[in-house]
Amino acid sequence: MRVALVTGGTAGIGAATAEALLAAGYRVASNYGTHAQAAEAFTARTGIPAFAWNVADPEACTAGVARVEAALGPVEVLVNNAGITRDAMLHKMTFEQWREVIDVNLGGCFNMCRAVIDSMRERRFGRIVNMSSVNGLSGQAGQINYAATKAGLIGFSKSLALEGASRNITTNVIAPGYSDTAMVGAVSREVLSQILKTVPAGRLATPAEIARDVVFLVADEAGFINGITLSINGGKYMA
Repeated sequence: MRVALVTGGTAGIGAATAEALLAAGYRVASNYGTHAQAAEAFTARTGIPAFAWNVADPEACTAGVARVEAALGPVEVLVNNAGITRDAMLHKMTFEQWREVIDVNLGGCFNMCRAVIDSMRERRFGRIVNMSSVNGLSGQAGQINYAATKAGLIGFSKSLALEGASRNITTNVIAPGYSDTAMVGAVSREVLSQILKTVPAGRLATPAEIARDVVFLVADEAGFINGITLSINGGKYMA
């Protein structure tokens, strides 16, 4: 039974992904950075153990992966879902807003991949899925920091896909459109209404719709799918 680790895995798309992997037969661990009570409730409801650390901290990632592996075994599937927003137009964006988003969204992906890649190479198996965004493909006013990280994940993933291919390690990207999560829920009704007008499907994605595609990409049988970006956005952006 393969071991899967999902960062940001106790709420929203991350929680749905962890549950979908559990249902597919994986041993699953979820990581979280904040909201301990919600993480405890998630574990109580699903039975999936949740481990707290900040993915922006390289040493914490190394130690966190060690804790997961001590509890469940070597991590063979990694889903980098943890992410934050600190939205502002560029002329109003602070250096702290820029750096925090870069450190969590892009730096966190590097830190987590670095923590598991040696083991994956030794075992000659690995599945990595990095969660980008439609706004990493299309851009979005007021989200220069966020869009930069989500676009950066695509280049990161293509490069790691090339590095890992000979050892049966795949790295792929999912770029969700606007989804029914707390992050989107924080947007005002007026703004959300305008967003939905740009989505041909006329609705938000459900976290479960994103999660099922993660399960597809991490399967043993998906070994020839490598370096792709799977856009799941209801037709909002096509490239």
